[in-house]
Amino acid sequence: MSVDKDTVRKVARLARIAVPEERLEPLSKELNGILAWIEQLNEVDVEGVDPMTTPVAMKLPMREDVISDGNIRDQVLANAPKSEDGFFVVPKVVE
Repeated sequence: MSVDKDTVRKVARLARIAVPEERLEPLSKELNGILAWIEQLNEVDVEGVDPMTTPVAMKLPMREDVISDGNIRDQVLANAPKSEDGFFVVPKVVE
């Protein structure tokens, strides 16, 4: 695939990017270079290679999943404007 000045102008217009006329030719050369590099990548044999999310093999550190309520219910409820029987009291919003 080859990108010319008209294609760069059209893509810039669609992307709403103001590109001066003198930058169209250099941009088309840059884009053609990028596309040539991508075509080189398509020639690489990746048969049998597993996809990776990172080149570094590592495991995330895990911690024990322990349930804890903190035992500070009274301190938390002290911040509430209104509480009753150990719960927050809020205005009714659904009829």
